[in-house]
Amino acid sequence: MKIIKLTASMFALVLLTSVGCTDKKEIPVVTPTPAVADLNWEFETTPMWEDEFNSNGTPDLTKWSYDIGGNGWGNNELQYYTNGNNASVVDGNLEIVAKKEIVSGRSYSSSRMVSRGKGDFLYGRFEARAKLPKGRGTWPAIWMLSTENQFGPWPSSGEIDIMEHVGYDQNKVHCSVHTSAFNGARGNTKSASQVIPTATDDFHVYRVDWTPYAIRGYIDGEKYFEYVNDNKGFTTWPFNKKFHMIMNIAVGGNWGGAQGIDDTIFPKSMLVDYVRVYKMIEQ
Repeated sequence: MKIIKLTASMFALVLLTSVGCTDKKEIPVVTPTPAVADLNWEFETTPMWEDEFNSNGTPDLTKWSYDIGGNGWGNNELQYYTNGNNASVVDGNLEIVAKKEIVSGRSYSSSRMVSRGKGDFLYGRFEARAKLPKGRGTWPAIWMLSTENQFGPWPSSGEIDIMEHVGYDQNKVHCSVHTSAFNGARGNTKSASQVIPTATDDFHVYRVDWTPYAIRGYIDGEKYFEYVNDNKGFTTWPFNKKFHMIMNIAVGGNWGGAQGIDDTIFPKSMLVDYVRVYKMIEQ
């Protein structure tokens, strides 16, 4: 074996090289998250949470609270949401009433009922049987928002619209989702519409099935909307946290008031026969 004698300069070079190697940081290897598969989840047949609205009078305060105020709600809406003055149970139906009256400086009143803190859910089947108000300027909705906003304020933490309707287009019902990447402010909301000629004359069943794979919208059992989890993170799929239910009638606003408001129609009501939530069966 040949022996090499190190000179002082050679020794210094070896020392510096070894120190440099010690300081180097390893580059982490990022493993892609596997895509979410559609496991064809099913749902229990008995609701885990429901309101059948069978007792006349004040809605069940163990299940519902009220969002209150008249700040436009981010959409330049014109109503003031009262503390339950515009919601009651009559003859087996919840009645949310929008009125033409001055309340706290606003020209209209209504109610916005929320299950937040009393009914918060991660995945499931969400179903409501409802008859929608008729008249230009109304904007009823049955929908869901994130309870804890863990990804930030709207739209970052998501929105699920089970049923949305505007009075100037009374035969068309919409199902939508909003996220950071896709939302109304960007003008690229993921949405679908269905023409229902009797939406304001008869009751129909509005439903969303929410699983880790997709959110699917139905009217009377017919699917017309699907939004699939693309597995790119919360900007497109913030729907892995708990959400709560909301029911309301807005008046006017960016969408509801796009063709003006017919003040001769008020008061106007949305009737809800029931709200039912069915648990997703884990696979």
